[in-house]
Amino acid sequence: MDPEHKALLRTHRLELSGQLLVSDTIVPFLYQENILTENQVEDIESQPTNRQKSLKLLDILPSRGPRAFDSFLRSLEEFSWVRDKLLLELQTRPGLSSTDVRRLPDSVLKKVPSDRDLSRLASRLGAEWESVLMDLGLSAEALFRCRSDHRLSTHGAVLAGLVQWRQREGKTATVERIMRSLEAADVHPSVLEDVLM
Repeated sequence: MDPEHKALLRTHRLELSGQLLVSDTIVPFLYQENILTENQVEDIESQPTNRQKSLKLLDILPSRGPRAFDSFLRSLEEFSWVRDKLLLELQTRPGLSSTDVRRLPDSVLKKVPSDRDLSRLASRLGAEWESVLMDLGLSAEALFRCRSDHRLSTHGAVLAGLVQWRQREGKTATVERIMRSLEAADVHPSVLEDVLM
């Protein structure tokens, strides 16, 4: 998803979560369009309230590839006023400049992330988690082991991989290194910034 589209969804996150009922048409449409996986649909539907279902969808969407935003707009057939507002803002919004991305201070970039940081990052990574871990140097075998040891929890699998990487790399397992791997996997740096700030 374009950084501009991610920023737009982030800006309107709370507003969208209060206006959308995602279970009826939005989630089924996105599943039909291969934007959401079956596990992601179950994850969204398991949330107790409509607002939390919407927030979970908005967490997942930015990591679902270049078609995700357009498919999301098409899924808003019953919420045309929301779609029109998003489209209008896209047209009137100036392009993203590099200043829109908060820059982490050097002290943060050079530090080795804590278990808490890694756990929060693991919960924010979407479908790109395997690409990120491979870019960090985990082997396909190590990834397979993480997946099979944590069959019922993607969060557990991602966290296991991140902890393994940190143990192997020691002092060179820095936030900056994670940032480079996120960029290589096309994950917006704001994911890491939200975790650490």
